[in-house]
Amino acid sequence: MAQASHGPVLDHLGVRITAGELLPGSVLTLAGLEAEYGVSRTVIREAVRVLEAMGMLESRRRVGVTVRPPSEWSALDTRLIGWQLQGPGRDQQLVVVTELRAAIEPIAARLSAQRASDVQRAEILRLANRLEKLGHDGLGDTDEYLAADIAFHDLILDTSGNLMLAATKPAIAAVIAGRSHLGLTPGVPHSEALHNHVQTAAAIARGDADAAEHHTRRYVDTVLGEVRGAR
Repeated sequence: MAQASHGPVLDHLGVRITAGELLPGSVLTLAGLEAEYGVSRTVIREAVRVLEAMGMLESRRRVGVTVRPPSEWSALDTRLIGWQLQGPGRDQQLVVVTELRAAIEPIAARLSAQRASDVQRAEILRLANRLEKLGHDGLGDTDEYLAADIAFHDLILDTSGNLMLAATKPAIAAVIAGRSHLGLTPGVPHSEALHNHVQTAAAIARGDADAAEHHTRRYVDTVLGEVRGAR
């Protein structure tokens, strides 16, 4: 018989911890988890090992497995973001990651305007125009719009030429996708946000760093206002 995957156990435990069902300081045992989930000790150990690597659990001999406080968790891990978006803290998590975007993306756009190649500038402009058309056609809540949106933001972060800024791509993509999958991205996106996406791309294309930063800040502030209003 094939060995069960630790994935379902990992996801279920992750959601329970992020939702506060298992509070910091709670002590679990491998035997207890094995009985609760009806899987082998090996599967439990694999799930616990991943959560330890994410800073969410800590194993101690003769004590058990202890839930660690949120301040110790790997905040940018896409799995963690996904679990948080499934729980009661969803709206707060959307705000937190959008605040991260507000801190990072305007600077990335400024650097992109200075460093992107001609081919990259053209692709950023193409993606922005694609987003504008899809949005005006009422397709802002589709997978097609989502793919273009993530590609647009990924490319700006990449073309910033700063590897630390680019390292935030998975976290930002996870929250953009999560917001869409939760049905929180409107079919017709805010017209000002679409306009500022296009203006950001145009500024990058012509190498205008000040304008690229300004228009990026405008559209991220629009999104931040939306997610704060949803709380």
